[in-house]
Amino acid sequence: MIKQAAYGTEPWRLVEKELDLDLLAQSESIFALSNGHIGLRGNLDEGDPHGLPGTYLNSMYEVRPLPYAEAGYGYPDSGQTVINVTNGKVIRLLVDDEPFDIRYGTLHSHERVLDLRAGTLTRTVDWSSPVGARIKVTSVRMVSLTQRAIAAISYTVEPVDQKLRVVLQSELVTNEEMPKRGNDPRLAAILEAPLVSEEHQTYDGTPSRVVLVHRTRASQLRMAAGMSHVITGPQPAAAAQRGRDRLLVQVVLARQPGIGDVSAVQHEVRGHLGQRGVGPAQ
Repeated sequence: MIKQAAYGTEPWRLVEKELDLDLLAQSESIFALSNGHIGLRGNLDEGDPHGLPGTYLNSMYEVRPLPYAEAGYGYPDSGQTVINVTNGKVIRLLVDDEPFDIRYGTLHSHERVLDLRAGTLTRTVDWSSPVGARIKVTSVRMVSLTQRAIAAISYTVEPVDQKLRVVLQSELVTNEEMPKRGNDPRLAAILEAPLVSEEHQTYDGTPSRVVLVHRTRASQLRMAAGMSHVITGPQPAAAAQRGRDRLLVQVVLARQPGIGDVSAVQHEVRGHLGQRGVGPAQ
């Protein structure tokens, strides 16, 4: 149970006034979003630090064997485990080549608001890098209640008092490293890298788009995850990098401080669960 003054009570809203890294895993559960098809744990946008990464699709699971020293009537041969699927929440930020990380520099303020009426998670951060570059970051995350495969993030960066070079790295990543779960080596082996790459594509243009297609090794379930971006800023330079388990769209902008002078990325993620594959498990 979380007992701290950082959580206030408001009608239809859960507000966290400050971030406690010791309670990060619990707060990720509290600020999770779901629509019954896709579920997102309330991880920080930049990915680190985290308690437990989590992106889930309904009915996306892996089969694990359940061997016994002695067989018996009614003993199941296998079990099913929900797996962490392709993560499209990660947006990393570099400010004058300094990574945005709340564990370093100065965190002036940090607030997260789960609005139960709007169905959104809003995060507002005021942070200075170790060399003194100060920014304000605002992100709004949601999962669609009308188009169940869609999640969206609005990510805005505003320099406070000086011109800054801002680099945004929006990632689509699969087979993330997970913390150890229990002492059963059979479970650990299955969940270490449960998804096998089938396709990875990048599409240049406006908006920029990337797609990853994976399947599970044993249950032979196939899923596709894609993301697109709408970028607001003066002459943004965007480039995509790809790999079998990781796609990255990098945006570079030079920003002047001032009211309304912001860099914004509208980030949309789609997750689809397909039929069972027809090929043999590898």
